[in-house]
Amino acid sequence: MCQDNFRDKQGAEIISNVEIADNVYRMVIRQEEIAVNAKAGQFINVYCKAESRILPRPISICEVDRDKGLVTIVYMIVGMGTKEFSDLDSGDRIEVLGPLGNGFKIKDCDESIIVGGGVGAPPLLELVKNLPGKKKVFLGFKSGEFLTKEFEKYAEVHVATDDGSIGEKGNVVELMEKVGAKGSMIYSCGPKPMLAAVKDMAERLEVDAQISLEERMGCGIGACVGCICKIKADNELGYIHKKVCKDGPVFDAKEVMF
Repeated sequence: MCQDNFRDKQGAEIISNVEIADNVYRMVIRQEEIAVNAKAGQFINVYCKAESRILPRPISICEVDRDKGLVTIVYMIVGMGTKEFSDLDSGDRIEVLGPLGNGFKIKDCDESIIVGGGVGAPPLLELVKNLPGKKKVFLGFKSGEFLTKEFEKYAEVHVATDDGSIGEKGNVVELMEKVGAKGSMIYSCGPKPMLAAVKDMAERLEVDAQISLEERMGCGIGACVGCICKIKADNELGYIHKKVCKDGPVFDAKEVMF
């Protein structure tokens, strides 16, 4: 659930901030409130120090350590804000807000399929750690990989890359078809084309799926209406608009219209 009581920025200490792939960084912060309350699939707003960059950067929560009060996020440098984050060191302090959004609803299944694409993979790690039963993880990257070893601690992992540099050559959905992925529930996060293909696969397999949408967010708390998506509805249009940041980012795949 979206935690409405977390509306003030919280200070956080950076424990580590290291590059784990080309332009991809893993940052661990100490923020006890977020660590205790966070659920798999939620995100935090991370604020820049530069006054010219007012809007926060929403970044998915990768892992939490409630006992130590630690929160791990994984982000890619895509602009000046995330470039600023990459220059921060251990001991630096930042301002964050969270946990935000609605995360995954963990189902008690004998076998689950988890599908991640690119920087959509990190928010699935905390989920995999907490899922019951057998778990098969399918990860897709353009080239190279990250977090694969972390996922292997908790599940059977299959990797696909566009250039064939690691794992199978091709996209992750093609790999799922090749392996013959089967399960009682699908959880997924990644780019829209991948999520649309996962939705189609879930319908063919006649299983439920939860998908986490990636949208450009302005405020991250539902105020700016900059991250709307179409959700099926029984009205004249056949859909309504919902906010990815507050109503999601995780939705029932059957409800999402791409």
